Amino acid sequence: MRTIIIIKDRLGPRGRRGARGGPRWALGVWLLAAGLAHAEEPSAGAEAEPVYEETIEVTVQGKSEAEHREQSAEAVQVVETEHIQREAADLGEALARTEGVGVRRSGGLGSRTRLSLAGLTDEQIRVFVDGIPLEMAGFGPGLANVPVNLVQSVEIYQGVVPIRFGADALGGALNLVTDQDVRDTGAAASYEIGSFHTHRLTAGGRYFHEPSQFVVRANGFFDYAGNDYPIDVEAADEQGRVRLTRVERFHDGYRAAGAGVEAGVVERPWAQLLLFRVFASQYDKDIQHNVTMDVPYGEVGSGEFSAGSTVRFEQTFSQGLSLNAVAGYTWRRAHFTDVGTCAYDWFGRCVIELPQPGEAESRAVERIVGQHTGFARLHMGWDLAGPGMLRFSLAPTLVSRVGEDRRLRERQEPDPLQGERNLFSAVGGLEVELDTPDDRLENIAFLKGYVQRARSEKLLPSGSFEGIALDTYRGGVGDSLRYRLSQQLYAKVSYEWATRLPRPDEIFGDGILINDNLELKPETSHNLNLGLATDAWETPGGTFRASVTGFGRLADQLIVLIGRESFFTHQNVFAARSLGGTGAAGWTSPGQLIALDGNVTWQDFRNTSSEGTFGSFTGQRIPNRPYLQANGSARFLLSSLMSSQDGLSLTWHARYVHAFFRAWEGLGQQDSKQVVPSQFLHSLALTYVARASRTTMSWTLDVQNLTDARAFDFFGVQRPGRSVFAKFTVDLLGGSPP
Repeated sequence: MRTIIIIKDRLGPRGRRGARGGPRWALGVWLLAAGLAHAEEPSAGAEAEPVYEETIEVTVQGKSEAEHREQSAEAVQVVETEHIQREAADLGEALARTEGVGVRRSGGLGSRTRLSLAGLTDEQIRVFVDGIPLEMAGFGPGLANVPVNLVQSVEIYQGVVPIRFGADALGGALNLVTDQDVRDTGAAASYEIGSFHTHRLTAGGRYFHEPSQFVVRANGFFDYAGNDYPIDVEAADEQGRVRLTRVERFHDGYRAAGAGVEAGVVERPWAQLLLFRVFASQYDKDIQHNVTMDVPYGEVGSGEFSAGSTVRFEQTFSQGLSLNAVAGYTWRRAHFTDVGTCAYDWFGRCVIELPQPGEAESRAVERIVGQHTGFARLHMGWDLAGPGMLRFSLAPTLVSRVGEDRRLRERQEPDPLQGERNLFSAVGGLEVELDTPDDRLENIAFLKGYVQRARSEKLLPSGSFEGIALDTYRGGVGDSLRYRLSQQLYAKVSYEWATRLPRPDEIFGDGILINDNLELKPETSHNLNLGLATDAWETPGGTFRASVTGFGRLADQLIVLIGRESFFTHQNVFAARSLGGTGAAGWTSPGQLIALDGNVTWQDFRNTSSEGTFGSFTGQRIPNRPYLQANGSARFLLSSLMSSQDGLSLTWHARYVHAFFRAWEGLGQQDSKQVVPSQFLHSLALTYVARASRTTMSWTLDVQNLTDARAFDFFGVQRPGRSVFAKFTVDLLGGSPP
């Protein structure tokens, strides 16, 4: 990052120095760089001297917050979204382009998503928004559907998670960082329109009153997608012959909206920051088919409403003691409805009247599940004498769940959702950071403790409920080290013995398609990372960047979603180990005219259980998970086309995912195995950015799946083909060069 400092020197008539003489501008440069410069007023009674201004540009090299984070001892990489926000790619697509990260989609906007890091997936990865769990932040359903224009950067923690998150993650964590600037006034908005009746709108603004240090911020989003893209299915023609036919999805709509308002004060004597936030969001999603896309639905749907509030407090006390605390409450209400009386074909026609309502199951289902969640995150730091820090964190969470199956009640049958569901979890940590004065070595060692108490009622065949209690106590340890081999090259080693406590949806079910399992045990894993990376290396031939990382995961008691076509349960089934590596390299030409980047990820994730449910598959690759993927991009920029502050860029992205088996590789004949085929997808975005004063506007035309390839992330479930989007953004808060 470069910071330009403009210094205006006082010159006397005919360009000579002022009466005080000497090269005052040189001293001013040094003082400004040190943050110690003070304006000097003329002495009282002094005669005013005519002056002229001479502008001197000084470039001061510095690191951004993202660069500081990446070059710390933490096992983290940072994805900044400045360019992504101008393209039509959503957050899931943007993260899928990052090494070590897998994002699989079962369709278009709003569809089911599977996130993976180093082979570990789903709930094994924790997702946060500014340190608050995503499900408690009011930003829509799932990581991939969070509006990218509300996110400034994404921190990706591979396997080793700092204690400040209060997280029990097994495979790592993602932290979505929103706009942290509270000392400014302005607004920003974006609107996207495109194929398959897609509309996405985001808007946000803030007001800062400097005398009182009062700030108020607000943001909101609205998403709509028909998702009526063409797919190839087996369907009967007019003569009743089953053939491969291209049809459009007719029941896959997605609607989501949300808003949040935050107000408080900053930089007061009693608080560096005190902010109170309230939010609400809602989404509704039509369900087009079963999990393998061979049975169409016409009236099945699900959705969720959530609302809540948070309060955040930060303060630095005397003797190097600091406090960062956040607490909040969230109410979530999820629903699943399957009461249709028709069986539909792929053309959207009702072909059979069902003997009883219900397409996905053999009975009508109308389930509603409500969940109260209270949480807190307390993080304290103490600046030790010398280059070091001592930190402590504590993160309790209390979940209470209620629900009902209305159709069961109508038939006066026992409803398993009526049982009591309470879950208390707490994660604590103690961390010591030590740094050498020359910044060559940084080490972070930590301890973690985990507590979980589940109380629930299980429905017995007699129709009565039986109380069940589950108590868990675990510990963990870890260490992260960064050593700078030279000014440009540094190495990282990190390790954590990690524990993940079962989530509420895993223990209690989600009230939709996942049933409860009150006997789940925590997952554990030994996580190891070893990496080598360079700072941005500037040469006369351009700027170079590169990194390589190897990882290992030795996991036990893995929780897997197992079931049939219409219902599932989470179960502890096996131990596994994942070994692999990632590599990334990039180059930016002088003048930033061309930027080239590429990365590759390979992982070998295998079952190591010799007994139990999958004991007969020991040594085999874990099924239904990609093991090889690669990404590439090229960006071409032309600056100063119609003004000195505009730019036109053309960006190409490509992603390759190698084919993989849906089931265990040792089952069946080689030519009869179900395979998720390899895919090679391309996108192209043309963006024009214009700036005037503190206003930045951009227009983008983005073509996704440029070659109209048939793409599958899950077996049998086809993703959208070629699609075209247009996006407009406006930022009244200023911006950096394109």
